[in-house]
Amino acid sequence: MSERPYNFSAGPAVLPPEVLQEARGALLDLDGSGIGVLEHSHRGEVFRRVLAEAEAACRALANIPEDYAVLFLQGGAATQFHMLPANFLPEDGVADYLVTGAWSKKALAEARHYGAVHIAASGAKGGFREIPGAAEIACSAAPSYVHFTSNNTIYGTQWAREPEPPESSWLACDASSDVFSRPIEIARYGLLYAGAQKNLGPAGVTLVVLRRALLQRAVRELPAMLRYALHAENNSLYNTPPAFGIYVMGRVFAWLQRQGGLAEMARRNAEKAQIVYAAMEGDFYRAVAHPNSRSHMNAVFRTPSAELDSRFVQEAEAAGLRGLRGHRSVGGMRASLYNAFPRAGCLALAEFMRDFARRAG
Repeated sequence: MSERPYNFSAGPAVLPPEVLQEARGALLDLDGSGIGVLEHSHRGEVFRRVLAEAEAACRALANIPEDYAVLFLQGGAATQFHMLPANFLPEDGVADYLVTGAWSKKALAEARHYGAVHIAASGAKGGFREIPGAAEIACSAAPSYVHFTSNNTIYGTQWAREPEPPESSWLACDASSDVFSRPIEIARYGLLYAGAQKNLGPAGVTLVVLRRALLQRAVRELPAMLRYALHAENNSLYNTPPAFGIYVMGRVFAWLQRQGGLAEMARRNAEKAQIVYAAMEGDFYRAVAHPNSRSHMNAVFRTPSAELDSRFVQEAEAAGLRGLRGHRSVGGMRASLYNAFPRAGCLALAEFMRDFARRAG
């Protein structure tokens, strides 16, 4: 490939160049079939093999047990915000939500359509700059489930480890922006979901991993497309699936394994994040997240003024550092450092940050 700029976009985000090369070839000819991946029937043998290989690679990468279903669905995490409570929150039940940013607030709002919700902890008072500590979490007596968002892209915070649900309950997690960026103990979760467009593949496909025993607990009649059990029974093929997205995800899973797996990705991601956070030291830059809550995926920061923020982004773009403008709701800058983002890009950003501070400080 020709020289490419460093892509710090929060999503859709950077993908491994090797996977893009594979996908480019597969667009014309998938596995020697003479037909491109966009053209194969989802009921045909060639695509069924693609689907099976993607699921197997996903299971191997994250050590997902057989008593968990692996689903490739559509609608993004936003659909999971309502699909989760629709299936598992009874009208007379309560679900606990840990509110740590904009996306967990949206998930909470959707759950209210189906039953009572309890805010077990919230970072709103502190501007979502810090993940609540264990002492700040107060779950209800017997929640149907406890929901949290593992990484918060807008504010740059991340849970260092999962919260503890009550013994009678189970964890549900929106892991869209840090899924498979570090080892994960799937057995700690009842259900985990993630939009693919940050760490796993292209926009348009959503990974859902859920404990099969929960499929017997559906609490209301639902339209077919909202039933987890129906998707599991049909192996993600109840309707035409996001075929190209599934193909790319399978190649990303395989790429992650070749890099050394999730433990190696955690090491790399911590190193990359430290390079960028170290460049914020001093009086010029301000990291938004509290040091004990800083994300390895999204480093969010500010200069002394909004005018300098805008100048920073413009000059960074000219230097080949793309996608650094912060979320429209908060401004500032955001460097997204997902699995496929290279260490060299972090070094280039850190050098630019120090140079900009010398010139503008």
